[in-house]
Amino acid sequence: MTIIDSITSSFVPVHREGWRFVAIFAAVALFFFWIRWVPLAWVAVILTVWCAYFFRDPERVTPLGRSLVVSPADGVVSSIASVIPPPELDLPRERHTRISVFMNVFDVHINRSPLDGRITRLAYIPGAFLNAELDKASEDNERQALTIESEAGPAIGVVQIAGLVARRIVKFVGEGDRLHAGQRFGLIRFGSRVDVYIPEEVAPLVALGQRSIAGETILADLERKGAAQPSRRE
Repeated sequence: MTIIDSITSSFVPVHREGWRFVAIFAAVALFFFWIRWVPLAWVAVILTVWCAYFFRDPERVTPLGRSLVVSPADGVVSSIASVIPPPELDLPRERHTRISVFMNVFDVHINRSPLDGRITRLAYIPGAFLNAELDKASEDNERQALTIESEAGPAIGVVQIAGLVARRIVKFVGEGDRLHAGQRFGLIRFGSRVDVYIPEEVAPLVALGQRSIAGETILADLERKGAAQPSRRE
């Protein structure tokens, strides 16, 4: 590998959804330089670089297994709770385990399918823009809900939730589409949360406070029953 190849490979691609924002900030920076508003021009340059960073779209290596549920988002596991899933998912009205992954503005915001399956339900619900870390954000905030009928048996739910800063949920898929684990299905602009609903008898394989990587971190195995794994912080 040449030095040029090494440098090129270190750059993470920018998703197509981000290029217009990068172009806008870059144009503003050039305009400010042209009219000699240099301090504001450098602010615009910083925003241009940050925007490219925010919309980065790195490749991921997804573990294969028909019953594995991988994280749909980069971020921190902020909640593992036993709840009744929201009605828009059209899941059985019985308790499920909800695993929440909170994304801050520095995380990758491309969301990926947690497993192989078919989208049987896709619903957009308008709402508020509360702090996505709050528990009631799952009911009150603007969100996009997907129900995925897995090839391993039970259907699971995935909900993209807008937050304080996020103002747009973008979907790349439609109802009836088939997904494979790790496939990109959407993104949330600028910092929020993704919830995954799995059957209550399935054991979560992550812990509160753990960082997860979209398409790579295993949240659960639908064939593995029992309680959540114990953990400790060091």
